[in-house]
Amino acid sequence: MFEHMADALARPDLIRLTPRLHTLRFESMKVMSALGAVEQLMADGVIQPGDTLVDSSSGVYAHALALACKKYGFHCHIVASPIVDAALRAQLQVLGATIEQPHATDDAKLDQAGRVRKVIEYVDRHPRAHWMRQYHDQIHYRGYEFAAQSLLKQLDPTELVLVGGVGSGASTGGLATALRRHGVDVKLVGIQPFGSISFASQDVEDPEFLIAGLGSGIHFGNIAYDAYDEIHWIDFTYARSGSIELLREHCVFAGLSSGASYVVAQWQASRAADGQRPVVFVTPDTGHRYVHTVFDDPGSAVVRDADPRVITEPGHLELPWCVTDWRRYGVNFPRPKRES
Repeated sequence: MFEHMADALARPDLIRLTPRLHTLRFESMKVMSALGAVEQLMADGVIQPGDTLVDSSSGVYAHALALACKKYGFHCHIVASPIVDAALRAQLQVLGATIEQPHATDDAKLDQAGRVRKVIEYVDRHPRAHWMRQYHDQIHYRGYEFAAQSLLKQLDPTELVLVGGVGSGASTGGLATALRRHGVDVKLVGIQPFGSISFASQDVEDPEFLIAGLGSGIHFGNIAYDAYDEIHWIDFTYARSGSIELLREHCVFAGLSSGASYVVAQWQASRAADGQRPVVFVTPDTGHRYVHTVFDDPGSAVVRDADPRVITEPGHLELPWCVTDWRRYGVNFPRPKRES
């Protein structure tokens, strides 16, 4: 029995899709991250109940932080992306969070940078406010220890391929770090959208794919670049086809990052180069907020008829799908610098 709804939402389920392919499915993955970070900050004496916890979010982390605040007695303030919809805003407000939601611009980098500036301004004006720094503080890795232990208990692997979106860096980075600490030989495969600066695809446009949640328009300080073995860039059409196929073939209702991860994980599972390592991909949330952009016309999904284009430098990037051996060629891809 769970003592709080946040604990129930944080628990992942491992689902076997084929003999070699599995998904680690979350109702809302970042609840685990937020709970772990808040608990560690409390234990370290950095925050105490009654303080206000603040961050910028495109949606999932906002809900996670509001739940963690509700569980432990903190106030919550969110600077929300324009894509946060009415359903999520209503939940945040009922949970007691206060919300700022700046208007969208045509530049995702400016949107993300602007929201971070508003967070800093808020913290400067409120002495008992603490910036959670989900993009920059590896304290958010802590929560994924539980997910790693759950995976170990259910699958008991000595080696595996772990596939998932990079995003802020905490989820796949945190899972791989915890699994490696327990002695598992992990091949970590990260996924990026085109247009993200994290792995140098900012010059390749894919206007249909919102980069928030999977990629970045600003420097993310908690991405452990050296943790990744392989990086894939995938476009909206392939990610959408993956989401639809994941629901149609395996009954898993999930969003675009899950669809992208499924496409890449299928390819990984088909490769003889990885032997018989089990392949586990991360499904971070449900598909509800993608109903109109992904699932409204499933018959129009593209047929994926090609392997990814293998590249060695960012000048070779092109839609719909590219891959590089990050261990070997990552040095060729410039990493974003922290902005002052």
